[in-house]
Amino acid sequence: MIATILSGCKQEEKRLPILSNGKEVDGKMVYSQIPDFSFIGQDSNRVTNATFAGKAYVADFFFTSCPTICPIMTRNMLKIYERFQDSTGLLLLSHTIDPRRDSVGRLAQYARNLGVRSDKWFFVTGNKNEIYEIADDYFNVVIEDPTLPTGFDHSGRLVLVDPQRHIRAYCQGTDSVAVRKFMVDIETLLHEI
Repeated sequence: MIATILSGCKQEEKRLPILSNGKEVDGKMVYSQIPDFSFIGQDSNRVTNATFAGKAYVADFFFTSCPTICPIMTRNMLKIYERFQDSTGLLLLSHTIDPRRDSVGRLAQYARNLGVRSDKWFFVTGNKNEIYEIADDYFNVVIEDPTLPTGFDHSGRLVLVDPQRHIRAYCQGTDSVAVRKFMVDIETLLHEI
């Protein structure tokens, strides 16, 4: 009886919502997932969904020569990396939106300049159309626009994905207050999984 009373007082753990439209299939809710992908990482290794099996990850879209929002986003991603670098449950994934210029070698140098481990933070390149298509699945807008000084326009979101490939949280990667709240969401998800 005491156990029943005590269990009734137990506070329910906070869970992050799944941020996608779900549909009921055979009595169960099924949610959209990040689709299969295959890109090349900064170490010339193939980076796929299997790379992130059983892990949560934070994804973003950037390019190494970006003079506007990307340096701010990268600084905030670096804060996430530093805060969670000892976590076995979280990885980071940065997709270049300029695969023509951002070669594997250039991405490797970019990662070295940041001082990050290539088994914790993956910088990937690949087919431009595939990168732009998957950006949409991550709630990111990516547009190549030759009329802009940088040649690109993109939304700058950081996106938290769970081990089942569901989006669980996102924030504007240039907003340091939003990124601090986002790190709380990351902690919540890591306790959940």
